Formats: sequence, structure tokens, C-alpha cells
Amino acid sequence: MTTEQRRSLLAFQDYIRKTLDPTYILSYMAPWFREEEVQYIQAEKNNKGPMEAATLFLKFLLELQEEGWFRGFLDALDHAGYSGLYEAIESWDFKKIEKLEEYRLLLKRLQPEFKTRIIPTDILSDLSECLINQECEEILQICSTKGMMAGAEKLVECLLRSDKENWPKTLKLALERERNKFSELWTVEKGVKDVETEDLEDKMETSDIQIFYQEDPECQNLSENSCPPSEVSDTNLYSPFKPRNYQLELALPAKKGKNTIICAPTGCGKTLVSVLICEHHLKKFPPGQKGKVVFFANQIPVYEQQESVFSKYFERLGYRVTGISGATAENVPVEQIVENNDIIILTPQILVNNLKKGTIPSLSVFTLMIFDECHNTSKQHPYNMIMFNYLDQKLGGSSGPLPQVIGLTASVGVGDAKDTDEALDYICKLCASLDASVIATVKDNLEELEQVVYKPQKFFRKVESRVSDKFKCIIAQLMRDTESLAKRICKDLESFSQIQNREFGTQKYEQWIVTVQKACMVFQMPDKDEESRICKALFLYTSHLRKYNDALIISEHARMKDALDYLKDFFSNVRAAGFDETEQDLTQRFEEKLQELESVSRDPSNENPKLEDLCFILQEEYHLNPETITILFVKTRALVDALKNWIEGNPKLSFLKPGILTGRGKTNQNTGMTLPAQKCILDAFKVNGDHNILIATSVADEGIDIAQCNLVILYEYVGNVIKMIQTRGRGRARGSKCFLLTSNAGVIEKEQINMYKEKMMNDSILRLQTWDEAVFREKILHIQTHEKLIRDSQEKPKPVPDKENKKLLCGKCKALVCYTADIRVIEECHYTVLGDAFKECFVSRPHPKPKKFSNFDKRGKIFCARQNCSHDWGIHVKYKIFEIPVIKIESFVVEDIATGVQTLYSKWKDFHFERIPFDPAEMAK
Repeated sequence: MTTEQRRSLLAFQDYIRKTLDPTYILSYMAPWFREEEVQYIQAEKNNKGPMEAATLFLKFLLELQEEGWFRGFLDALDHAGYSGLYEAIESWDFKKIEKLEEYRLLLKRLQPEFKTRIIPTDILSDLSECLINQECEEILQICSTKGMMAGAEKLVECLLRSDKENWPKTLKLALERERNKFSELWTVEKGVKDVETEDLEDKMETSDIQIFYQEDPECQNLSENSCPPSEVSDTNLYSPFKPRNYQLELALPAKKGKNTIICAPTGCGKTLVSVLICEHHLKKFPPGQKGKVVFFANQIPVYEQQESVFSKYFERLGYRVTGISGATAENVPVEQIVENNDIIILTPQILVNNLKKGTIPSLSVFTLMIFDECHNTSKQHPYNMIMFNYLDQKLGGSSGPLPQVIGLTASVGVGDAKDTDEALDYICKLCASLDASVIATVKDNLEELEQVVYKPQKFFRKVESRVSDKFKCIIAQLMRDTESLAKRICKDLESFSQIQNREFGTQKYEQWIVTVQKACMVFQMPDKDEESRICKALFLYTSHLRKYNDALIISEHARMKDALDYLKDFFSNVRAAGFDETEQDLTQRFEEKLQELESVSRDPSNENPKLEDLCFILQEEYHLNPETITILFVKTRALVDALKNWIEGNPKLSFLKPGILTGRGKTNQNTGMTLPAQKCILDAFKVNGDHNILIATSVADEGIDIAQCNLVILYEYVGNVIKMIQTRGRGRARGSKCFLLTSNAGVIEKEQINMYKEKMMNDSILRLQTWDEAVFREKILHIQTHEKLIRDSQEKPKPVPDKENKKLLCGKCKALVCYTADIRVIEECHYTVLGDAFKECFVSRPHPKPKKFSNFDKRGKIFCARQNCSHDWGIHVKYKIFEIPVIKIESFVVEDIATGVQTLYSKWKDFHFERIPFDPAEMAK
């Protein structure tokens, strides 16, 4: 189970909550869930309904540590009949389920009419394929015991959760067959394709939901200020546009063939500048020669946006445009795609992988490379890995031609520079990394640029914290008591983490919890039962400590009431779960302090001064301009929710209509927004006017295009100089303001340092632009040569394989599985195990998605055969003529035979054992 998969599950949790009734799959999840957890989920459904039960189910699911739970979850969905949800999670593509939303909304609207006109028993047989078997049985039972109207209500409830893409059309056909008048109201033509037709557009990757709405390429005369998104039509979006003078100025060095970093403010239309450069580049080649452009986008939403922009603009000119992302790369021949197209939009890791494999022989296949958000070209970022390849080719004297390089950014940054000289060196290193000889900024057309991109006034507001904090004192004592309990069962607790001087209510304390829990995973004792008891208790204690820590952070920046509600919700869930003695003890300790905490949180003298000041700013600004549109930036998702509740409950702020925008959320919290949900909120904010204040985390600071936003509030929110420029860039309306509100003088100081660094950056760029170009190129070459020497000297030698035989143990039940001497490598990257002894260790089940790839025919999945384990070990395949298992190393623990030391590996490449190639002759023995 990779971190990315876990993040994706969190990202798409809203779809799962709306679709899944977890009680239908609990019997299949028995190997992973404790009996009390199962009972708790069932109770949650009975008391609050399927969606709340699904929320709790996901919470328990994401807290699992055992390997194989993710595959177990997928298999449970498959067995229960959730085929649509299974397919969506398997591919991380929820577009089919997302398309059902309009029908869910329609059915909710028509529900009163539905239940009076529909006899469920007449149409249930036609709809059975769209429902879970248990749902059909429950509907019939309700019809029998409570009547048809109650049965119809239950049918609506089940259809609203259906994950079958054809249920709207199936319902329509069933109604028409029964000649039911309701069919006249149930229209499914809009946007619905024949259920047998494959929607090819669904192959776009949607797994990475971190949203970066770059400057809106649809809007130019792409000024967002001159044409709001709602007023732009598809016909004039991609027709020839008249660029502004400042855009022509930015494009000029690149059009002359120079490697260029284009540094210009967010919202000025850099995407359109890249279109100008690209068009000029492709048209300059004489007959018989062709250019080939690659555009790199870091994030999937940006990738999707740029593919759309470039396709619609250039295909009308006869150029072939395509895109490849992580989701499509395995299913398409990348070298052919590159060969057959003129413009390729890529997520950069795709090119890194194919350069390593040799499927793309060198960067010489391209004539122009464009890097979006090019300030990321540093360290081990994929952008830098691509440019390492470029610079090796350049400095190695390769005869192949190198592509022109263009970088786009709102801020090149200055790193840790303390003065202009150091800032200049930092920028020179970025130029060296991108082999850029020019930094293009707007100088001759500044007045025009300033008419398009407005720089907001900035204000600092230092407020006092609470004079005394009784709430924090009580919670801190509970945390000290909990730590003492943890140390009582594990005297070596402090050795689990190297983090020192941790303070309650800080991010540092959260990091301490994370390191302790990771140490628990590989903690060993001779007495395995005692080992299990201690680890379980430590996980419980640290989970409670995490909740207390979260509550202190909420209380510090919002209301004590919000922090206390957060804890009460947590302990309410704990109490309802049939908790063990440890949880009972911890809950009792909290409840003993609850009355005192309630009293403290209700005391008006404990109001947060920061909120009072925030309220004053909002009242003042909306009084001056009732049409004000605000983005309020905060650090965490918990604060987003707390401030939304505060606004909605504050009669002084009744004029506000808050919306929220967050990103993935943490793996230890059931939070996060899906990409469609983010887009929906942004549309409501940008176009529909449903919200006049957006409360957002850092997901919103890079590239959201909201032209009419005229107030930005940074609530205890500060980053580096690049983040400062990006967050400030959200306030794009004329006369906009930006407030930094904090009780910490250090936060204001850091922002002032960022402002100083921005000035250093601009001064350094101006200095560089006065340099003689030949001198600048010489400086860049010197840096490149020096960096390559360092890079070459730091290349790690190929690790020497460990020839000692080692044990592989099941990652869940720790049973002996095989020895490394039994493992064979197929085609350099697939691992099988020889011998009849291994065959006795696993069971095979049919694969839910059998598939052929290369010489492999994927037929089944293999699981640990031990009772109550069923840990997912890998797949069963037919390789040429052989039926063999293929195992994944993350499912196992490697144990050194001599020392007994156990090690976890997430990838085979990290496990340096002696690899023996697969020999068909061995199979005949």
C-alpha cells in the first residue's frame, strides 16, 4: 500500500461515503477489523445512517497498519457487488461516478413525487443489477411490512448510493415498460451515452487531486479582469488572439531562440506567452524539417488544463497534440506517442522514467522544452533530473542537438540568501540548472501590465494572545498523564524518537507521534504476545495524544468551543466502539475534566483576541465595499472547519457566505476534498457568486484564478518568498488589500524578510539583465561544470549484493514463507519463488481484473494460506508456458537468519540480495 494510494483514498473519500454502505462488506473485512469496530460501524448506521457509517469505516480502514488491507478492501467491494466503486478505486478514476451526480440531484428533487407514484415491486427486478442484493431484499421487506411508499423511499435511498453508471437509464426503461407517468419527469438524455459505449475521455489520470489552477488561459484577451470566465465562450477561447505588448516583450528572447526563464506575475497570462513561443518555434522550420515541443506540468490539474489549451489552439493549425500522464503511461508506447506528435504535454516523471529505460534515447528528439513552475528545478525534482540528462549531453560533448529550454514562473526565489550577492548567485544557479541565458521580465510595458495585474496593499496586524489559557493547562495535564501511562508500559519510549524539546500544541509534537508510531511497526520482543500488547497500547496512547495536540492548535487560533467539540466528537466515537480497558481509562480521564473544560470554553473572558480582530477587519472591509470577495488563508483543515463554524455562528458576520477549499488532508484524519469538489467550490466562488469568502489551506495559494477577489487575509499563515508572491497574487481586483493577522511577532518578521527577499530578487534580476550576455553564459557554464563535478563525485557505487541467505516472513502473521535462495528474477523486475514448499504457503483466487501484458497473463491473486491471515502477497500469472506466482516485497518482512533483525522494504530495488535470474530448466526439476 503506497503513500500515494492512501492519499488517493483520502482524496476520493467523499465519493466513497456517498456510495458505500459499509455494513454490506463488513463480513469480507473480518481479517482486518476487530469485532468491536464492526459493531461500532453497524451501530453508526443504525443511529445515523450509511454515510456516517461509511465515514467511520474509512477512519478505521485508514488507521490499519497491516499489509494487504487495501487489496482486501477492493476484494470486499467486488464480492459485495460494488463493481462501479471497485473499478473507480482500482484505476483512481471516479469520472463515471461523478457523472451520476446530476441524476442524484434530480432524484432528490423528485423524491416526493417518486414515492407517491412508484410501486417498487413493479420495477425492482429491472433495477436489481443496479443495486446490492441486500438492498433488494431490504426494499422487499419494507414493502411487505411498512407499505409501498416506505419501500419507494428506501429504493430512492439505494439509487442515490448506486455506483452503476447505467442506473439512470435502467430506471427510465423500467418506468417506460410499466408505463409509469413518472417517466415523463425522469429525463436522462443530457450527457448520458449508451451504456455499452466506452467513454475514452475517462482515461485521464485524476489520482493526484492537489489543485493548482494556474492563470486562466481561457481568459485573454486573456486578462481575467477584462473578461470574467463566465463571459468567455469556447469559440473565442482558442481562436487567434491579439497578445498584449507585455506578453510580446516576455516572448521576444525565446522567439530569438534563446534559452529563457520568463518571470512574470501570477495572472498575467504566461500560458499564452508559451503558446506564442511554441507557435513561432514550430513555424520556423523549413519544409522537410519538423519541430517537436514538450510541455512539462507538475500537477495533474495543470496537465489537464494545458493539454486542453494546446490541443484546441494548435490542432486547428494542423499540429498534432497529445498528453501522457502517470495513468496512461503504462498503457501507451511512449516512444511512438513522442514520434507521432508535434506537441506532447507530460508530467515530468514520465520522461525521467523513459530516459532511464532508454525508450526515449535522448533529449535530442525534442526541439523545445517548456517547464511550467520552473522554480522547482532543484535537488532531486523530476525537472532537475531531466536537466541533469540535458547537461550531461551538453558537457559530455555529445553530437546530438539539444532542445531550446523555456521556464515559466511567478518567482524565481532567492533560497536562503542574506544579501543581493547571494540572491544573485542563487538565481544564477537556477539559470544554470535550466541552461538559461536570459531572464525575461516586463520592463518596457510595465504600465500595461499593472492595468492587468493589481498588486494589493499589504497590512500587518499584530494581536495579543489570551492573557491566560486554562483550557491549555487542562489539556496539557491530560497529555502529560497519557505520556506517563505510555512510559509505564514501555520504559524505552523516549528512544523511539530522536525529536527533543517537543512542546504540546505544535507541529513538532505531531512529528514526534509519527516517529513513535513508525518505530512501533518494527518493534520486536521475544514474547510476541507481549510485543503485540505493548504496540497496540502505544498506538492507542499516541492516537489520543494526537487528538489532544490537534485540539490545542485549534484552540490557539480559533475558539475553545471548536477545540472541545473536536475532542468530544473523538471520544464519542471511542465510546461507541466497544472499547477496551485502555480506552476506557483514557476516556474516563477526559470525562473527569469535561465539565471544567465546558465551563472554561463558555467563559466570555476566554474569547480569542485574534478572532475579534478578524471580525473587525471583515466588518470594516465589507462596510466599505459590500461587494468584497475574500480569500482567508489558514494552515490546517481543522482550522478551515473551525473558522467556517465561527463565521456561520457569528451574528456580526451574517453578511458572509463562506465556502471552503482544502487539499488532500492528513492520513490520520478523515479529511480532504476531491478534485471535482474543489472545482465545484471554485466555480461557486468565481462564477456563481454563491460564496463571498473562501476559507482555504495552502492548496489555494498557487494559481487559483479569481479575478474579482479584492481581499486576502493570511491568518497565522506565512511561507517562503515564492509562497508570499503566490498568495498575494490571489488578490487581483483593483484596489485589493492583503492582511497578515498574527499574535506571533516572528510571523510578521518572517513576512517582512520575505518582502526584503522579493526586493533582493528583483534587484538581482535587474543586475543580471545588465550583464553582457557572453559573460553571463560563461558564468552559467562555470556553475554547470562545477555542479557536474560534484554530481559525478557523489554518484553512489552500485551496492554489493548480500549473498547471505535470508528469511521472508509474511508481513501480517510473521509466518515463514521462503528464503531468498528460492527467489528468481524474471525480466529484471518481476520476482517469483521456486519449490513446492512455497506453493503450500499461499492460496490463489481469480483476479478481479485479469490482464495480459508483455509475456505475462495475469490470472489470479495470491494470499497467505494461514487461517485468519489472508495477507495479499501478489499475483498468479502465466509466463510463457509456466504458471507461477509473482510476489511483492512490501508484503513481507525480511529477517536476517544470523541476527534475527527484521527489515521492511517498500521496493525490490532497496533490497540488495543476490538476484538469480529465472531459468526455465529449473521448473522441470
